[in-house]
Amino acid sequence: MHHGNGTTLQSVIDNINNGILDAKINLVVSDNQNAYALKRAEESNIPIYIIKNKTLDDVDIELESVLKNYDIDLIVLVGYLKMIGKRLIDKYTIINTHPSLLPKFGGKGMYGMNVHKAVVEAKEKISGPTVHFVNDKYDEGNIISQTIVKLDENETPESLACKVQSVEKIQLINVLKDFIAKKITK
Repeated sequence: MHHGNGTTLQSVIDNINNGILDAKINLVVSDNQNAYALKRAEESNIPIYIIKNKTLDDVDIELESVLKNYDIDLIVLVGYLKMIGKRLIDKYTIINTHPSLLPKFGGKGMYGMNVHKAVVEAKEKISGPTVHFVNDKYDEGNIISQTIVKLDENETPESLACKVQSVEKIQLINVLKDFIAKKITK
């Protein structure tokens, strides 16, 4: 499920195509019909679905009925900012990427540049991405993996974002490898 420009999705697609990940993406879902991730999916002949409903419960019911038509072992949220409903949480293993070292700088409104700004303003020495299981509270599911990046004296939110994004992609691929190897189970 995706939002944004889809570079992380592209990284997963590339790692599948070059044989590093023995996986298949069966569906890419977004709540934004203009998300560039959808174009990337289509270019790789991956089916796409655009969420029609707005409320948590309606989206939950909608996605439950759509996803049951696909063979899905794992749902990966990459920049998908909405809460996930109970039906999906109960039925699927769902993981999320977050651009800070949770539990720091998580919760409502903490996404993308908001996170990096907060980290820089707090004069943190380190930050980095977290992959965690998704539960019914924002950014509070069990942590699977974290990667540390060091902040420079003159770090900006933009420069930090670049650092975090570059390790975030690698971290996610490694987590997916572990899922495929059954080293991680829910």
